Amino acid sequence: MTTTRQDTDAIRALQGLEDGRSSMRLRAALAVGTTPDPRFVDKLIERCAIEPAFLVRDMLTWALTRHPVSMTLPGLLREVRSERAQARSQALHTLSKIGDRQAWPAITRALLSDADDEVARSAWRAAVVLVPEGEKSALAAELAAQLGRGGRETQLSLSRALVALGEVIAPALRAATTAPDPLVRAHALATQRLLRDPDAGFEFAIEEAKRVVALGGSGREGR
Repeated sequence: MTTTRQDTDAIRALQGLEDGRSSMRLRAALAVGTTPDPRFVDKLIERCAIEPAFLVRDMLTWALTRHPVSMTLPGLLREVRSERAQARSQALHTLSKIGDRQAWPAITRALLSDADDEVARSAWRAAVVLVPEGEKSALAAELAAQLGRGGRETQLSLSRALVALGEVIAPALRAATTAPDPLVRAHALATQRLLRDPDAGFEFAIEEAKRVVALGGSGREGR
């Protein structure tokens, strides 16, 4: 009787993930995470790729973190190679939450420079969580190559990722402050400021950096 009830609950939860109402999908994802079951894993990963509601996607990720890594990792690693941008982004986000460094080899240069900003941002966040100590300098150089990219949210994400790596990013930032592109120079200067003073705030740091660049500053003061 108990097994039958569990099966019924599982079927109901899986069906709930397909419900047209986001509130019901959120409730279903919560139920799945509250009572982990290997039968849920593939469906959770599949749903992550197409779920339109941010809060539901976040709950799907939480539900996946409640299952053993041995069950979730293979599917997530497949998803980071998906042609669907949301599938890549959400899989990377989930890997960053799981935090198992077995996933590090999947964080490729192609993902770190993905044309889709959401994918790239998720890759940056995952990378700084998963990177082995000996790979941090190489990662800093890869991330610094993206300086100047995108709008404020994208630039803030990159600066946060770089700052999370610590002082190892200093050489790459110094080099970027002399780049030909003024957007790259300003972003590098702003990131230097955040590294020195994490409480400065990105908006303040980037506006200050733009003024320095406009006046011909090279950021030598960041040495």
